[in-house]
Order: sequence, then C-alpha cells, then structure tokens
Amino acid sequence: MYTLSSVTKTYHRGREGTVTAVDGVDLVIADGDWLAIKGRTGSGKSTLLQLLGAMHRPDRGAVEFDGRDLAGLREAELTRVRGEAIGFVFQTFNLIPTLSALENVEAALVPLRLPGAERQTRAAAALADVGLADRARHLPSELSGGQQQRVGIARALVKQPRVLLADEPTGNLDTATRDEILALLETLWRERDLTLVVVTHDADVSERARRVAVMDAGRLAVVVGSEGN
Repeated sequence: MYTLSSVTKTYHRGREGTVTAVDGVDLVIADGDWLAIKGRTGSGKSTLLQLLGAMHRPDRGAVEFDGRDLAGLREAELTRVRGEAIGFVFQTFNLIPTLSALENVEAALVPLRLPGAERQTRAAAALADVGLADRARHLPSELSGGQQQRVGIARALVKQPRVLLADEPTGNLDTATRDEILALLETLWRERDLTLVVVTHDADVSERARRVAVMDAGRLAVVVGSEGN
C-alpha cells in the first residue's frame, strides 16, 4: 500500500523562518492496516496524513502508493488518486451548511462524473450504512455533532475508497459519541477491508488501533504493534 522513505516536508512561516513539519520519516503501511498516528499539537502528524492523502508533496523523499511515487505524479493524476482511492474524514466535519446530508455525501461523487441517479442511490446507501437513512434531508445545523461526523464518514466512503484517512475524527465530540464513532470506524474497517489511518492526540482513540506511530517534532519516534494483532 504505502512505503515512505526519508520523507521531509518544510514550510516557510514569516518570522519563524523554515519549519520542518515532517523530518526524514520512514514508514510502511500494508493493505488492511489500521494505524493511529499519535502526537501533540504541532508534532507533524496532520502534515504526514496530508502527504499520505496526496494533498501535499514532500520536499524530499518518496511517498509510494501501490508502487507509484505520489511526488512524481502530475496534478491530474493526484486528483484521480484522491478521488478514487482515498477517503478523508475531518475533525470539523467540513460539511456544506446549505446542503442536506444526502447532498453533502453526493457531492463527493460529482468529480467522478457519475449519472445523477447513481449518485443519489450511492449517497443514500452510504447514509444508511452509517445509521442516518432517516436524516438524509436534514441540514448540518439540524444534526448533532455525532450525526454530522457520520455524514462526513458516509461522504468519505461513498467513493468506495481503499484507504480512509481521518484527522482527529473525534476531536469535537463528547466521550460517549467518540466511542460510537470509533466503533463505527472499526466496523467499517473490518467489513470493507479498508486501510485506516487515524491522526489523534487521544490515547483512548489510539488504543483501538492495530498499530500506533508516535510523532514528535516531525519525526516518527515509535511504531508499536503489528499487522494481525
């Protein structure tokens, strides 16, 4: 699935000068893995997730996805990889406030140029898969935080991706709702043979993963666990 070799990503931040967000990271993520990337705010874990998601290119090193170095792909090819193979779940849900739950999920399929009827059918099925079939016509403002995150998960899964990348997916939720979302992600990971990568600072979240990578000052400090545990 993924092989990262000496991956480095830097940013220029005004008076701070150059900040190294990811510093020489080596990492292998196998098909079907469930990896939690744990670390404090500013440790580089979200930047690493963005590199995995082909949202940014590394300054140095290689991010290989199925043997193809993402840094060497054209922008159109990266867009295709993001659109077809990778689903994203965000801490702040990132739902369009003027669209219904169904329309928010359906929007993820527009770049794939599917017929309208097929988009609606798949979006409705994705909402049903996360337990929100009866909330399809509700706006985000009419949904609880946990329900909004379920819509976000449905939007990520409606593309039928191979990889699900989640950036602090429970960060805005209370403890009970966090546990519900984690249970849902685990069920979907098992049933759909997904590769799941979750960025978190919450130990209760990382303990559910099969492997844990610890980010510290841009470096991957520790990887514990192994596939199949």
